Amino acid sequence: MKTAPLLLALLLSGCGALSRLSEVGRPPGMTPSSDPTKESGWRPITMPMPKLENTPNEANALWRPGSRAFFKDQRAAQVGDIVTVLVTMNDSANLSNATTATRTGSESAGMPNLFGMEALLPKTIVDPSKLLTSSSANANTGTGQIKRAEAVTLRLAGVVTQVLPNGNLVISARQEFRVNSELRELQVTGVIRPQDIASDNTVLHDRMAEARIAYGGRGQLMDVQNPRWGQQIMDIVLPF
Repeated sequence: MKTAPLLLALLLSGCGALSRLSEVGRPPGMTPSSDPTKESGWRPITMPMPKLENTPNEANALWRPGSRAFFKDQRAAQVGDIVTVLVTMNDSANLSNATTATRTGSESAGMPNLFGMEALLPKTIVDPSKLLTSSSANANTGTGQIKRAEAVTLRLAGVVTQVLPNGNLVISARQEFRVNSELRELQVTGVIRPQDIASDNTVLHDRMAEARIAYGGRGQLMDVQNPRWGQQIMDIVLPF
């Protein structure tokens, strides 16, 4: 009997119920600002890189090889710099499929005359010309339709966490804001090219490679909208 409270505590901690119970009567707490590279789930990105080439040094030259402008560029270029990510998605899809298949078949076989031996057939066979008759019919109808419409507009600042050998930048943007008892969480990560950063230090989400965009939250309204964790477990476990 002593193991029952322990199992209950482990079960509640595994589904996050303890953290939710600790926030009863007050709004959910925000995550402290921290270095994303220090998190346990963060991993540096490795991507195919071109072969490194030595840049020749030119004496008495004001222009630096690889520079994007004659004067200092104020856009993000190194680890720790901030760049604003613009997410504007307005996707829609409408797919409709219909399939109809019909098949009908019939077969018949008989032996009305066979060298006069048809008289030797059992008396149960009244008409030898109708020894075997078969028929089959098959009909199949299928319809399917998918309608999807998504519209997301976000604007949040991110930090350059890594500079790849070819000059591309790995950025991580996170933002949290709380309205009453609802906490909204925004996360954007990906790889961008320095030349895709606009003059106002912004970059569009469709210029990001390996983009990961998450927009969600938690709070009282989300708890009501989501099914109970017990129901979710039953939906996964039950085979019927």
